[in-house]
Formats: sequence, structure tokens, C-alpha cells
Amino acid sequence: MMNKVAFLLFGAVFGFTLSRVEASEYNLIYGMFTGSDFKLFWVMGTAIVVGYLGMRILNLAGYQTYRGEPLKIKKIPLSGKTVAGGLVFGVGWGFSGACPGTVLAQLGEGKLLAWFTVAGLILGTYLYALLLEKWPALK
Repeated sequence: MMNKVAFLLFGAVFGFTLSRVEASEYNLIYGMFTGSDFKLFWVMGTAIVVGYLGMRILNLAGYQTYRGEPLKIKKIPLSGKTVAGGLVFGVGWGFSGACPGTVLAQLGEGKLLAWFTVAGLILGTYLYALLLEKWPALK
């Protein structure tokens, strides 16, 4: 129960932070994709550095996964599937003005268009699951 509360609080702080740095603003996302505003690149760069340092600190402190394994980020080899997935993600982000993380912040801010993105996320996940049933090689 305590873990669930901690995750809920962490998620609320994360969403609040996304909102405060304006990462959920359509205009900021548009500016990133058009190259007219680099603020979101700085936000992402900072997140990468903080995430890296956080993982290093947790590793040094001896934290492990729920399976008792050392914490590590598994490297995924670059393949056609990763490129295709990245393209689908990028196009969806460009069209919707949101990624899966920022869309929840947009919902919290009361942006009604975010519901269309959520519907797209659910539909896309469902369609991917259907495709995996027919063609397991897609995995």
C-alpha cells in the first residue's frame, strides 16, 4: 500500500513539474519540432542527466529490482522495428502535441483535446496487441 501511495505522489509531482515547465503546452511542443524554441530540449536534457545520476546513486546504494537483480537499463539494438516505432511515436507526438507522459499533465490542466490523444494511445495499443497475435515476429 505504501508503494502505491509513493508512486501516486511521485506521479503527481512529475505531472506538476511537466506543467510548470510548460512541457504540456502545444505551442512549446510545436516550437521544438519546428526549431523555433529549444526550451523543451533543455527540459529533456535535464531529465536525462537527472535520470542518469539517479540510477548511479541507486546502484551505488545497492538498490535492486523487484526480482533482486541490479538496476540497469537494458540496451536495445537499433533495428528496423525501433526506427519504425520511433517514427510512429514522433509523428503521433507531432500531430497530437503530446507524448504519453505529457498527455496526462494536459488532462490535469483541463485540455480537452488531450482526450483524443488518450483515445489514440488506447486504440494504438489495442491494434498493436491484435497485430502481435497474428504476427508474433513483430515483437
